[in-house]
Amino acid sequence: MADLHAAGGRRARRRRRSRRHGHAVIGAALLCGLVLVLAAAATALLLTADPRALVSSCGPAAAHPRHLSADSFLYAADGSRLGAVSTARNREPVALERISHWMPTATVAIEDHRFWRHGALDPEGIVRAAIADLRAGRAVQGGSTLTQQLVRARYLSSGSMTVVRKLTEACLAIKLADRWSKRRILQEYLNTVFYGHRAYGVQAAAETYFARPASRLRLTQAALLSGLPQAPSDYDPLRFPKAARARRNVVLRALRSAGAISPASLRRALARPLGLHPGHRYLSLEAPAFFDMFLRGLRRSYGPTVVRRGGLRVQTTLDPRLQRMADRALGAWLSADGDPAGALVAIDPRNGAIRALATLVPGGRRLRFNLATQARRQAGSAFKTFTLTAAIEQGIPLSSIWNGPPSLTIPDRRCMDGTTPWTVHNFADEAAGTMTLLDAIAHSVNTIFVQVALRAGLHNIVGVAHRLGIRSPLTPVCSITLGPEGVSPLEMTDAFATLAAGGVHHDPQGVRRVTTTDGRVLGRWHTAGGRVISAQTAQTVAYALSGVIKGGTGIAADPGRPAAGKTGTAENESDAWFCGFVPQLASCVWIGYPAAEIPMTSLDGFS
Repeated sequence: MADLHAAGGRRARRRRRSRRHGHAVIGAALLCGLVLVLAAAATALLLTADPRALVSSCGPAAAHPRHLSADSFLYAADGSRLGAVSTARNREPVALERISHWMPTATVAIEDHRFWRHGALDPEGIVRAAIADLRAGRAVQGGSTLTQQLVRARYLSSGSMTVVRKLTEACLAIKLADRWSKRRILQEYLNTVFYGHRAYGVQAAAETYFARPASRLRLTQAALLSGLPQAPSDYDPLRFPKAARARRNVVLRALRSAGAISPASLRRALARPLGLHPGHRYLSLEAPAFFDMFLRGLRRSYGPTVVRRGGLRVQTTLDPRLQRMADRALGAWLSADGDPAGALVAIDPRNGAIRALATLVPGGRRLRFNLATQARRQAGSAFKTFTLTAAIEQGIPLSSIWNGPPSLTIPDRRCMDGTTPWTVHNFADEAAGTMTLLDAIAHSVNTIFVQVALRAGLHNIVGVAHRLGIRSPLTPVCSITLGPEGVSPLEMTDAFATLAAGGVHHDPQGVRRVTTTDGRVLGRWHTAGGRVISAQTAQTVAYALSGVIKGGTGIAADPGRPAAGKTGTAENESDAWFCGFVPQLASCVWIGYPAAEIPMTSLDGFS
């Protein structure tokens, strides 16, 4: 009897569950039916109403499209690409004519196969999607056209799909279709949609996954990319190749259904692997130190907002051949982990164009500042160039006679350390003896140049240095001729370039032209210079500095042609410099330890 009661109870519970399930099914069916009716009603409203009346109700929030950032690119003087300015989105808009025909064909086949026949909305697609959702009991299809998807990406903020939002989307789609051609809508869609891995637009996607431009996409590659926008994370070919291939094959079959490919082409395409070849277009940089300098300058000139929005094309003054030579020159001497760092800058004296800018920190160490443009290091004896220039301006001739003892105590009150007179020494306390100013610069005699500095005027030396191109603050102390204050390699090169230009100073510049993607010019370089010292003074200094290379401290830098230059070693040999020039190019190289003033006496080639 107990068994009969238990069995009866189980049957009753099953009947109750069956009734609840039936009610749930009926409820779901009614809900889906309601959605279908609403969709049909909304579609009828949108299709029969006056479009002008509808678009006026789109709302002020959707009046303007969101700005989509795009990558900015830097190019060398010969047109070769140096790198991209990193943004949150990798994006390079391209014209439809520069996109492989397989890409728009595959996109239309999988996303909106009636695109060329319907208007902004597709009533047939909406009804078909609603029926599919009704049958599945959940959302399995979308009825949005490519125009609606473009509106969603450009005008509407992310959020849940409400009835109001859907009507706004449809309203804006009608408005957009009334203004734009189908080709333009398709072009904008392909340049806007997200393909995963920070790639927005087909050009960025083609470079990211296949290291090739969108114009060279093959059938299978275009099919893979066309299938990604539906779910870029789920179909990520780099993480989930099986899912990506399955999705690609769905697109290929859609192409076959549309008559875009033959059965034989479909079979061959289905058998092909993904063929991924991830690119580094948006990550790789040539001349990183120059790139860093440019980026800082771009932010100063145009503001962080313009840089963040991107879309700029920047032609620079960098000469790739000279840049490679600069990189090799530093690398040839600085290779071991314990070696010092180095920086090299080369400028065209005729216009101030920066032709090369290289830095090297052995061991892969990274610095928070640019050694070529931001480092402030003691110039050492290279600063004697400015003392010599001031002396020539003050009428002190190269033929003047000076005495250079191993050490010299300076009684001038300006040079006293408290009550103690200052004593200056020659390198290794060498006795230079009596010589002309021309010989004194060639052999870099400290005890002579301190005397020259005092006669020429300490303030005059500071003024000459600033006129020639030094921007760092300088103090007119007695030791200024020995280069105790910090200057950058870029500043020193700028100053020597002024001498090479016969006394005409050009601001150092790395940019020839800045344009937007639509060709609008934002800025151009200027080549006008200004005379800062007389041509005769510049020629006299250049002649004196040629003796440094011919038979003085810079003889190892003799290029075998007329040239001028000056060596420089800071106190304790913690900084080593050479700055030189010919009429077509001025260059400075600095070597030292960035973190501290560490002597380099034990390093091969620096003693």
